[in-house]
Amino acid sequence: MSRFLFVVPPLVGHINPAAGVAAELAARGHEPAWACADPGLVRRLAGADAVVFPCAGPVPGEGEGVRPPDLRGPEALKFLWERFLVPLAEDMAPGVRTAVDEFRPDAVVADQQALAGGLVAELLGVPWATSATTSAEFTDVLAGMPKVADWLAGLLRTLRTRVGDPSGTADPRFSPHLVLAFSTPELVGPGARTGRQIHWVGPAVPPRPAPPGFPWDWLDPGRSAVLVTLGTANTDVGARFLTECLTALRARADRVQAVIADPGGVLGADGRTAGDPAPGDDKDVLVLPSVPQLPLLERVDAVVCHAGHNTVCEALWHGVPLVVAPIRDDQPVVAGQVTGAGAGVRVRFGRVTAAGLGAAIDTVLHEPGPRAAAGRIRTAFRAAGGTRAAATRLELLAGGATTKEAP
Repeated sequence: MSRFLFVVPPLVGHINPAAGVAAELAARGHEPAWACADPGLVRRLAGADAVVFPCAGPVPGEGEGVRPPDLRGPEALKFLWERFLVPLAEDMAPGVRTAVDEFRPDAVVADQQALAGGLVAELLGVPWATSATTSAEFTDVLAGMPKVADWLAGLLRTLRTRVGDPSGTADPRFSPHLVLAFSTPELVGPGARTGRQIHWVGPAVPPRPAPPGFPWDWLDPGRSAVLVTLGTANTDVGARFLTECLTALRARADRVQAVIADPGGVLGADGRTAGDPAPGDDKDVLVLPSVPQLPLLERVDAVVCHAGHNTVCEALWHGVPLVVAPIRDDQPVVAGQVTGAGAGVRVRFGRVTAAGLGAAIDTVLHEPGPRAAAGRIRTAFRAAGGTRAAATRLELLAGGATTKEAP
């Protein structure tokens, strides 16, 4: 039996894949534990009995972590690093060190945005793996912005002197021992970062049963079904986009049904409450504050989303083509991967109209190319192994295998 310490940020999309891997390791007789700034969130996603070592750290969307909704491009990247990722690493580091001292893991599994995990593991001489829940870092997105690249490198050097080994050399985003990339080259593209320690394990999509209450009999098998979601972190900027989606989908009600996730209730300005059907015939569009996304993806024909990595991978895991409207952070990179692979159509989040959205939806529903490409990625994803492949790689790491020894 080996012990694995998962170091994660307080973000659902980063904890969920790790939770699937931790569950697989536990099923094999190993002992997982966690270090996180939000123990309650970990226990909600990984199980109420999860062992969690609490850490300090900022909570996204609170205090100085509230990001202006119109922030984009390099300024959004600067905000992410200076206001969230670096403070999170500095605040988490003491708690991670305590967790390592008390739990004595055979290996640390550090999320790519929980930089304290890799830095503390390197400092204490513990083998560590990177959990890369988004593939955006595997393409050189800063190649055309050398000043931004230099600024980021300096930021990481300064962070290392504060919480890690000043003489260390590893990039805390990429373990020299093992990197678990939760995607495949079929999506990321031919320019993806390579290395013997990088293993493309595909998405971690563990079974997620549907909660009660969704009206499954509402779906009409005689019409195509479209899911619209911007995730839970974009409610501050989604009103215009969701309204345009609603208009585009209503214009196609003779052949399309739509389910729209509206956690902020932004489509309720006409007097509806979140969860009510959209205006008019409630057999055409259903608006809900949350949806059972994984079970629903088994039933829909297309997804309109913000190009969040988890949503994109979950859709393609089911062979569903996409209309992607990236907003910020890694989303433009992931959107580029989708269109580069031929599995979807990209629209401009801030400027697209109902007519443009309708045309994009028609393309992914009726043109054969996007669906065929989504099917190819689905095959690659499922062949990669997911949580089982990730758990096997971690077993090798904990057992002392180097990247040269591992098959």
